[in-house]
Amino acid sequence: MLEYRKLGRTDLSVSSICLGTMTWGQQNTEAEGHEQLDYALDHGINFIDTAEMYSIPPKPETQGSTERIIGSWLKARGNRDKVILATKVSGRSTNPYIRPHARHTELNRQQITYALEGSLKRLQTDYVDLYQLHWPDRPLPLFGDSGTIYRNPPPPPTPENAIEDTLGILNDFVKQGKIREVGLSNETAWGTMRFISAWERGCGPRMVSIQNAYNLLNRTFEIGLAEIAMREQVGLLAYSPLAQGYLSGKYQGGARPAGSRTVLFNRGQRYEKPGAAEAIDRYVALAKETGLDPSQMALAFVTSRPFVTSNIIGATTMEQLKINLGSLNVTITPELETQIDAIHQIYSNPAP
Repeated sequence: MLEYRKLGRTDLSVSSICLGTMTWGQQNTEAEGHEQLDYALDHGINFIDTAEMYSIPPKPETQGSTERIIGSWLKARGNRDKVILATKVSGRSTNPYIRPHARHTELNRQQITYALEGSLKRLQTDYVDLYQLHWPDRPLPLFGDSGTIYRNPPPPPTPENAIEDTLGILNDFVKQGKIREVGLSNETAWGTMRFISAWERGCGPRMVSIQNAYNLLNRTFEIGLAEIAMREQVGLLAYSPLAQGYLSGKYQGGARPAGSRTVLFNRGQRYEKPGAAEAIDRYVALAKETGLDPSQMALAFVTSRPFVTSNIIGATTMEQLKINLGSLNVTITPELETQIDAIHQIYSNPAP
């Protein structure tokens, strides 16, 4: 069943399922986005996640389109007070189109100010409930990168905006009422603890959440970060819980359904690494053996983890959205969890 869980140490209660929106503006029209929002809200979901760079895949002509779709819905429905709205500011990158006045994105005062004001305008609101740092302001292997930065000699030092400075900027916006709470995304255990340490030294505000990938093919969050999430109450907002749809089984045997993201955008490499196909086959078979829909089993596993605050689902069709919400009726029994863990022991994190 749908639960409402505290966002960090705040008084905000968010639904255990969060509606992800990153396809709106490319794969989904404004009308389809509004339909999903209406359906989600009618079924108790009060948490919506987006980002300044959405829709995905990122490109100049659609940057900000998802926030605009959410904004037009909020204006049309007049229900801003009914939802917990989360968006994100881009971290260090070489995407110049996101910042017309700069050659790259970074987390300094000028850029965070530009990003936040742009998001508020597109969302047609004067505040966001959760403002997240989409990824860090330092070089890291991200989004399925192989991690060569840790194997090769370190690159020449790159100027980084200090964590303390970033927190100070965010704190100013909290005081202005434009941000209620702040969170991390695609962050490491080291980075998370540095943010918490800075807050303990008086550099507020405190991070209340961390949005990282987590699914049956990628349980690396359990190594280090899960303990931090639980002990420090910086709960996980799990993204890609279906591994971009791969855990539904629709790509098994090399299948490529028309209209799927892998076909449209050729962006499935993160979940096509050695061992991933075999793991997917085992998880899909387990679901069918136990009378479950593979997608619903995978989603229920994520939602049931004690370190997860909310599970971010995404859908391009209403049918998919209804199937995803049906995962709330699935219970991960001790017996089923034992079987899932047995597969994980053999195929541990093939797609980090």
